[in-house]
Amino acid sequence: MMDTTNEFSGAITSPTKGYGLRQGSSNAGQYSLENDIDWEKLANVRGFSTHALVVGRYGIPASRMFGDNLNPSSEIYGAGGNVVVHLVYAYAEETIAKGRVDLAGGRIPLLNDFSASPLYCTFQNNAFCGNPKASSDNITHSSYPDASWAFRVRTRPTTSTYIQTGVYFSQAGIYANTQYRTGFKFNGADIHGEAIPVEAGWEPLFGKDKLPGHYKVGYVIDNAPHKDNYYDVNGQPYVISGLPARTLHYSWSAWALADQMVWRHHVKGNADAGLILLGGMYANSPRTQLRAQQYSAGLIDSGFWAARPLDTIGINFSYVRVSKTATATERLQAMYGLPLMSSSLTPQTFGEVLEATYRIHVMRGITFAPDFQYYFRPGAQKALKDAAMLGFKSHIQFF
Repeated sequence: MMDTTNEFSGAITSPTKGYGLRQGSSNAGQYSLENDIDWEKLANVRGFSTHALVVGRYGIPASRMFGDNLNPSSEIYGAGGNVVVHLVYAYAEETIAKGRVDLAGGRIPLLNDFSASPLYCTFQNNAFCGNPKASSDNITHSSYPDASWAFRVRTRPTTSTYIQTGVYFSQAGIYANTQYRTGFKFNGADIHGEAIPVEAGWEPLFGKDKLPGHYKVGYVIDNAPHKDNYYDVNGQPYVISGLPARTLHYSWSAWALADQMVWRHHVKGNADAGLILLGGMYANSPRTQLRAQQYSAGLIDSGFWAARPLDTIGINFSYVRVSKTATATERLQAMYGLPLMSSSLTPQTFGEVLEATYRIHVMRGITFAPDFQYYFRPGAQKALKDAAMLGFKSHIQFF
């Protein structure tokens, strides 16, 4: 598959005065080439397949211009190395036990399989697409478009349930250019720990219309080095002592996510048309991560208009709570006139973002989605006034 995605957004409200902010717009985009090979069909190697994806990325999200650094208005930016071709993943997959067990190994982003859903990228804001934004706070949770060496196993005890786990070798500087500019540097010289996620899911079909649902809970623990959000090596605030933040070789995250179709639209041309409700929560260790919790709720409705069965409307809302220890550190830094730990302008507490989108099916392989976003307390900063944005997301699939 070869495709391109572009996400444009522009502020329609003026920014808060006195912080050097501005009202502006920006485009971010990506072109990609994906190659999936079924070796059973090609060479009679039963149950074996390989997967590889390369991308090129450009642009930045415009939400930075009015002070937000928590919920980028365009998710498809950054970590692409500023190169023409950047390797996202390359791995092999094998199914055994009549398809009930699936094994994968190679260069794999952890968040491709855990706390993931194809529904999330109905939206444009990085709070929702491609995973809940809190999931990538911890760099041991490798995230598209970067991967780490990994092994993953998934099993289905029944047709509607699954359990999956794996080992992902975390690497320092995963989103920096030193090791990851092209994504083709495989030496593992900067491996500094392991992340072990576990996720269980239930995928029922309800009623005579077989309304699909997806319910999942998960937890991940890692032993990589993390800087404490507040304390130094002696258990004192490092901002006051002037000593380095202490290093913790432990962090965790947990999640509960769900989506459920509640009404099926029986329209020609879209067998999956229906109204879907979705929501979830994500929690991180407040000692090591900036986002302590994220909660979201929304709906997606496709095929509601019989004359345009492939059009989709979506509304989603996200609430992010910043770690209390991170807030305490930022308040001390502000008091002493120091740069804040998260590069924010003022101490952060909580913030929300609302997005509404309408995805128009232009023709086969082409969609265009006008998009509206509203930021309450941009960047979780009380000092910044709310901001509104208009834009669009376009997608063209060539083959």
